[in-house]
Amino acid sequence: MSPKELRAKIAQGEFCRPTSGECPGYIQTNMVALPRQYAKRFEKFAAANAKAIPVLEVIEEGHHSIVLAPGADILTDIPLYNILKNGEVVDTLKDVSHYAKEDLVYFLIGCSFSFENALEENGIGLRHVQECKNVSMYRTNIKLNPVEGFEGEMVVSMRPVKKEKVADACVVTSHFPKTHGSPIQVGYPEMIGILDVNKPDYGDAVSIKADEIPLFWPCGVTPQNVISSMKLPFAITHAPGHMFVSDKRDSDYYE
Repeated sequence: MSPKELRAKIAQGEFCRPTSGECPGYIQTNMVALPRQYAKRFEKFAAANAKAIPVLEVIEEGHHSIVLAPGADILTDIPLYNILKNGEVVDTLKDVSHYAKEDLVYFLIGCSFSFENALEENGIGLRHVQECKNVSMYRTNIKLNPVEGFEGEMVVSMRPVKKEKVADACVVTSHFPKTHGSPIQVGYPEMIGILDVNKPDYGDAVSIKADEIPLFWPCGVTPQNVISSMKLPFAITHAPGHMFVSDKRDSDYYE
């Protein structure tokens, strides 16, 4: 499917699973929507933590159309959305049109699913795709740079990589800084506060073979983790692993 065809299925409620492996070669994004009173501060916070929260587009209040995918609708074209109130997920929906408020500002944030096609092209397999699972994601003890009341810890995603391919994985992903870039940690999960790599906080556990090392990349679920810890009164995010698939090619963001 093309991204447009996939988004049409999503909008019709016919596709509501994780988007890793879908539309290879196209940029996928995380999403967070915040009331106007928090939006500018969040934008500064994201800029101060650009590896974890690389903002690709800001959709200003009162608008739902998307430059990254003309004709798409931010309210209907993500497979699953989380509604957060006072930091708690209170609902998970396929369509958030009835939650739309005139003062909401939407942020599209680079996602590591965007460089997965490049990894596969370089002979680096994706275990979560092979096992038909959502990617493994974990809360960490990595402190983010605080900005005007926004603060918290980074969330990371994990992919097992064969030992002889670890350097290749680091180099390949380093060329995509707008979608998190190179890993933040290689092989030592306990150093970033992950006590059991087999028990992710989001997504699914995947098998790690004896000849593989777990690599950890910053993850776009980080804003949801921050919003939850700050107990902000209202926010909308994508459900972890369920991304917005844009019309932009990964080559458009290759550096």
